[in-house]
Amino acid sequence: MEKKINYQKILDELLAGLESEQKQADFSQHAPKPSLLLHACCGPCSSYVLEYLSKYFQITVLYYNPNIYPQEEYERRLAELKKLYEVFPPALDTGVKVVEYEYQPEQFYDAVGVREEPELANEPEKGERCRRCYKFRLERAAAYAAQNHFDYFCTSLSISPFKDAVKINELGVEIEGRLLAATATNAATAATVTETSTSPKWLFSDFKKKGGFKRSLELSQEYGMYRQTYCGCVYSMKNKEKL
Repeated sequence: MEKKINYQKILDELLAGLESEQKQADFSQHAPKPSLLLHACCGPCSSYVLEYLSKYFQITVLYYNPNIYPQEEYERRLAELKKLYEVFPPALDTGVKVVEYEYQPEQFYDAVGVREEPELANEPEKGERCRRCYKFRLERAAAYAAQNHFDYFCTSLSISPFKDAVKINELGVEIEGRLLAATATNAATAATVTETSTSPKWLFSDFKKKGGFKRSLELSQEYGMYRQTYCGCVYSMKNKEKL
């Protein structure tokens, strides 16, 4: 039987190492925190993650979610995220920035392939449709992280009990490996490369652990945040209506 990976333990060990490095640096000179590009799907899910990680990283939030349907819902979630960051101490105190991509839902439909495989439309969450949705958003986050020289990239998605943390982390590792290989290839042909990039590391996580999901509910109530009743895509909305 394959041993289950404890992603929270991996993250705990990394954060302990970063904390130790930062404490040692304080005795000599101030050392900058490593940079983290955090893909976020909404304000409520990112609230706990920012509270948890802002001590260790300089965080930039990427709002790339063309899966969200309809556009009014997409804009509402983005507005709630920005509204939270204007008053949320972990975002204010560390200067969290938000990067927003243009809303282009066709990117989602192309990525998940439900039109070609209509049976995927009726899948419950955590299935193949969702895996493909994780993948194309993580790929966009990783590409942005590489182009802008981030040390790490991650997503807030694993905070939800309805998201598959194993698939998310496996995809993160796969994408990190492809970035590393591409960076090595570019380095070998540096004379012809005009745009440089780095190879950010995947930050392992299962943010629902250690009471993370519960804490996100508490923060939502504390800050009066809108919490959506479905994941985001039209298929998750329709499947929710059937229940």
